Amino acid sequence: MSSLKMPNRAGVGYKPQHLDAILQNPAQVSWLEIHAENYMGDGGRPIAQLKHLAEIYPISCHGVGLSIGGEGALDTAHLARLKHLVDWLNPALFSEHLAWSTHDTQYFNDLLPVPYTQATATRVAAHVDQVQNTIGRKMLLENPSTYCAFDESDMSEVDFLSEVVAQSGCGLLLDINNVFVSATNQKFAPTDYIDAYPLEHVGELHLGGHEQDADDHGEVLLIDSHSRPVVDPVWDLYEYTVQKSGLRPTLIEWDNDVPDWSVLANEVSQADGILAQNQMVAAQ
Repeated sequence: MSSLKMPNRAGVGYKPQHLDAILQNPAQVSWLEIHAENYMGDGGRPIAQLKHLAEIYPISCHGVGLSIGGEGALDTAHLARLKHLVDWLNPALFSEHLAWSTHDTQYFNDLLPVPYTQATATRVAAHVDQVQNTIGRKMLLENPSTYCAFDESDMSEVDFLSEVVAQSGCGLLLDINNVFVSATNQKFAPTDYIDAYPLEHVGELHLGGHEQDADDHGEVLLIDSHSRPVVDPVWDLYEYTVQKSGLRPTLIEWDNDVPDWSVLANEVSQADGILAQNQMVAAQ
């Protein structure tokens, strides 16, 4: 299947309950993202729907189960299923998380953080390289949302990601909400993170919602939940990023408590408005 080119516009994470609404007005969104693990079968309605949508929209394929940051070897059976999907879908982009979710034969539903050390960077880069060699294309690596820091970390998250890029040649997926969540939880300025980030390697941006809680000391703790609208400070940080990076494909993520299509379409329109405004400024 031939992939359509990914535009520097806003897309949305595809949910089957939105299929009819999307097809009734295809122009409301420019591209779609799917989670790879939902489409690793050989047939059935999900595959048929995806094949139809891929004829209309560029598709970004986002993996959540490779456990790129894990200490053990990558699951070759999972990699084979991923290769099969990528071969027939030919997505415009493929991405995964900087996280681990496996230990021995156990699989966890959480995307767990890694310590930022040279040894970890080398292991992650080797895993990324294995994925890229298997699927025959560049992978984008997504920055995590974090809630604590490892004492053994001896480099910043930005320096860690830059090192993985240098060793593997991968690209980056910059999740703006994750930056805001981590910055709030660990008390650093999110704009400082963006200023230090290697934006030239970014192939995709993400926007999503989060929930607010409190830690054991009563301090604000943000949880990356993908279950709420994008908040104003994240929109502001997104605009700040686009002003520095230039236009990038931008995803609206909403994976839990998924609302009606109209809510997602409105957020797509807001992101497109920011991209269009910055395109006009750049052209002046």
